Amino acid sequence: MQFFSYMATAFGQVSILAVLVAVGYICDKTGLYTQKVSKACNDLLFYIITPAVIINSFLNVEFNPENGLTFLAMFVIIAVFHGAGIFLVWPLFRKSGENRPVFQYAAMYGNMGYMGLPLAKAVAGDMGVFYCSAAVAVFNMFAFSHGVSLMQRGKDKLQLKQLFINPGTIGIVIGLPLFLLRVELPEILASPVNYLGSLNTPLAMLMFGTYLANTDLLGMFRQKENYAVALIKLLLLPLAALGVLYLIGVRGPLLLTCAVVCSAPTANNTVMFAAKYDRDTGIASKASGFTSVLAIVTMPFCIALADLIG
Repeated sequence: MQFFSYMATAFGQVSILAVLVAVGYICDKTGLYTQKVSKACNDLLFYIITPAVIINSFLNVEFNPENGLTFLAMFVIIAVFHGAGIFLVWPLFRKSGENRPVFQYAAMYGNMGYMGLPLAKAVAGDMGVFYCSAAVAVFNMFAFSHGVSLMQRGKDKLQLKQLFINPGTIGIVIGLPLFLLRVELPEILASPVNYLGSLNTPLAMLMFGTYLANTDLLGMFRQKENYAVALIKLLLLPLAALGVLYLIGVRGPLLLTCAVVCSAPTANNTVMFAAKYDRDTGIASKASGFTSVLAIVTMPFCIALADLIG
């Protein structure tokens, strides 16, 4: 029965995303908010809203020694998970030409925030949200370093400083000390950060919808690379992670939350990154949409498995 409960939660989250995407789709078709205008908003999402999301994730977690250790454990686990993902996808999709970086990114980076947080809350309570915030921080650290270098491959030469000075690391540099030092921002600062961070999902999904409006939707089922992306992102990586975590003795809420974040479908920002670095946004949209649909079944399966063995 737990499986169906998890499936209902996953379906609910995907459905909410689908409604937001549909609004963006309709806006583009009616000329109210087009893909061209959406692209102009990309830097706002990239440089302002993303750091706000990261900072806000740290502000919403209460620090104590026990929480600090478990946060660190989750941080290390997800860092290793992403490191393994880098090596796994590195030799893949060689026949995809210019689109290779998009498929590699889609196969490795998951929607840990929007899809992860509600499910983590459902399966592990407040501690699940706490662990998930650590995962989101690591995701952004990798996405804005390795992910950027991946998307820029063959384009403009990547500057070393971009690996260390980017929206992801800036958010962590500001947010982590606030968390560790137990700093409570005054309302005049905390509220704007929260408001900006809350724009992330709706704005990203509206943009996603405008890109889909200019894409052959049925093409996501004909895009053969999507099946490889889904196999890696939704099954191989999360099942391997669960196996390793079980062997080293990880159990309980931490294992359940790892199952949630590791099995999340392709990240929404795959499309944002594709737009930012002049990759094919249609290809990125199809990959993200395809894995999001399949995740309705695969995420509950991975979570139920973690619940069974943990």
